[in-house]
Amino acid sequence: MSMDPKKKTVVQAVSLVVFMGALAWASVPFYDWFCRVTGFGGVTNVSDVANEEILDETIIVRFDASKDHEMPWEFKPMVREIEMRIGETGLVFYEAYNPTDRPIAGSASYNVAPYQAGFFFNKIQCFCFEEQVLQPGERVEMPVTFYVDPEIVTDRDAKYTREITLSYTFYEIDLPEEARQASLVQPAETNNN
Repeated sequence: MSMDPKKKTVVQAVSLVVFMGALAWASVPFYDWFCRVTGFGGVTNVSDVANEEILDETIIVRFDASKDHEMPWEFKPMVREIEMRIGETGLVFYEAYNPTDRPIAGSASYNVAPYQAGFFFNKIQCFCFEEQVLQPGERVEMPVTFYVDPEIVTDRDAKYTREITLSYTFYEIDLPEEARQASLVQPAETNNN
């Protein structure tokens, strides 16, 4: 028994819409996975421990900071660049300041350039792993601990890399519930009458 041509067209159209919707839904996690595996787009790796192999060859790591146009914080690296041995653990700090009269939460996105170096850039500790909340007038120094994997010197594309730039961009986000509640608590007034 064959299907009516109109019904067949409707079934095919609905199937196509469902298939395209599934692809759209899966594209973000797939792209994220692809970037983390390949380092494409400057995505870095995360490591639980420091590297053990340290080469005599050095690399310059530059640090950049920016913020979304609506983010009121001041945000900058405390050093602009360091020269370090490949495989050596580096520690740098970024500074953030909330000049407003309200608590502000922020989240940092990051990128490494050139892109092919992202696969070899390993963060051990980073302020970007968690949301940050700064109280009014609060200034903080936020650490980044990292190393450049020695395998960078044997990679077909990345072996010519002599400088890496680590960039962060801060965005304002909604305050977490506990921070919102804490900002609503007013100090109790004492009555001396």
